[in-house]
Amino acid sequence: MHDIEPYWKWRAEYDSSKDERSPFYRREYNAFQFHHKVYNYFIHPQWDAFGSNTLYAKIIFVDYQEGYAILEFIGEWNDCVTNDVMFLKREIVDYLTEYGIHKFLLIYENVLNFHGDDDSYYEEWYEDVQESDGWICGLNTLQHVQDEMKSTGLDHYLFFGPHYNGVNWRPHKPKQLIMAVQALIEGRIKTLPAGF
Repeated sequence: MHDIEPYWKWRAEYDSSKDERSPFYRREYNAFQFHHKVYNYFIHPQWDAFGSNTLYAKIIFVDYQEGYAILEFIGEWNDCVTNDVMFLKREIVDYLTEYGIHKFLLIYENVLNFHGDDDSYYEEWYEDVQESDGWICGLNTLQHVQDEMKSTGLDHYLFFGPHYNGVNWRPHKPKQLIMAVQALIEGRIKTLPAGF
C-alpha cells in the first residue's frame, strides 16, 4: 500500500498545503518517512490524517469560485467503531463549506472496506450542501463497499453506484470531470461520455 500515492497531476494547479483555506495548510511532507498505517501496512506519506486511525484523505482539487472539491481516500471507512464520518465532517468538510464549497466529489477506489452506523453526519452534510443546490458524489466504489453503504441508507444523501463506477477520471481536468458528474446527477445524460 505504500506505493499508492494520492493523485498528483493537478498539484501545479492546486496544493492543499499551500491553500490558506485548507485544513492542511502549511502541512509538511517527508517523502522518505512513512508513519501512517492501514491494517499494519504503511501508506504513502502524501496522504493526510484527519483523526481516523484507518482512513486517510487527500484534497486533490478545490475551486472556490465554482464551489467544488475533489477528495481522494485510502483505507477502511469505519463509522461503526471509529465514527470516521464525524472526523471527515468536522475536520475537512466543515472547513470547506465555510468557504462556499457545496459540491463534493469523493474518489472511493482505494476505500477497501466500509462499516456503516448512524447516518446523522451524512444527513447534516447533505442538508448543508442542499442549501446551495450542491451534492455529494462517490466515484469508483468497490462492490462490497457500495453494498454496505446502501444497506446503511447512504443513498439518501450521496450519489454512488453503477453509474458512478468505472470512471476513468485521471486524464481529465477537474472542471471537465465535475461538469460530467453534474450532468449525470441532474439526469441530463444517462452515462458518462466516452473517455470517462
